[in-house]
Amino acid sequence: MVVVAAAPQAVNPTPQPGAPRQPGSGRDLSTPSLRARNVRFVMTQSVRTRSGQRPAALPFRPPRVVVRRESGLWAYETALRRAGFPTIAGADEAGRGACAGPLVVAACVLPPGRRGEIDGLADSKLLTPAVREQLYAQIVARAAAWSIVVLPAAEIDRTGLHVANVAGMRRALAALSPRPAYALTDGFPVPGLGFPTTAVWKGDAVVACIAAASIVAKVTRDRMMVEMHAQFPHYDFDRHKGYVTPEHAEALHAHGPCVEHRASYINVRRAAALQQFGAMLDNGSAGPSLTREPSLTRSEQEIA
Repeated sequence: MVVVAAAPQAVNPTPQPGAPRQPGSGRDLSTPSLRARNVRFVMTQSVRTRSGQRPAALPFRPPRVVVRRESGLWAYETALRRAGFPTIAGADEAGRGACAGPLVVAACVLPPGRRGEIDGLADSKLLTPAVREQLYAQIVARAAAWSIVVLPAAEIDRTGLHVANVAGMRRALAALSPRPAYALTDGFPVPGLGFPTTAVWKGDAVVACIAAASIVAKVTRDRMMVEMHAQFPHYDFDRHKGYVTPEHAEALHAHGPCVEHRASYINVRRAAALQQFGAMLDNGSAGPSLTREPSLTRSEQEIA
């Protein structure tokens, strides 16, 4: 597992504890504002009942956050800032549907205002490689913080795809500095972070910071797959990036899997079994039991 984190110099740096605040300096973005902190406290209401007894303390409920559609891709972040959360992070992954190569997770915090409104920001899957590269350069230059976590194929095989996915998001969000006050994740909830989070369905298409994270993750992984092609040219990783395509399936059948393939995936297991069977046929030592395909779990049967 590899973690990369970066944070450009802030426009309004966070003051040191105990230091006087300079005129015009920004507030500390690493902690929620007073309005957001009030969510965690319990406030009492001194309302007497007919019998004259006071009721037990009632939880304080903050005003409901309204997401306005006219705000477009920045609607969620705008609404959360109005509710008192100054820094909102987004997290997304690339490579979930591939059968080779790593799973790359990125987290990103876009600054408020025009600096964080990057033209052309959208779901990375809807953009061309050239546009993604251009947006990637703008995101890493203008983001308040960003981080990348790389989970290799061996870790995916050991823990499972979903567990690795959620763990990668948790690590990427925890690596951000300053620490976000709120996090929005694409599709899956990520518990255990110490600050509130919300999973957004198709978040890379409707939330700006998630879209930015998806572009950072996608560009990073694509670059890694191009480098991987130089080491394993038979598979054309530079073209399909490890995803299941007819060309990749043909190469996998012809050459068998390499160390960068996810050995727990059924198509990779079948290719490995066929490769082993072919090698034993060449040696004249193949037995009847080698003709059986590896057994499938229920989830793998549904995928197949």
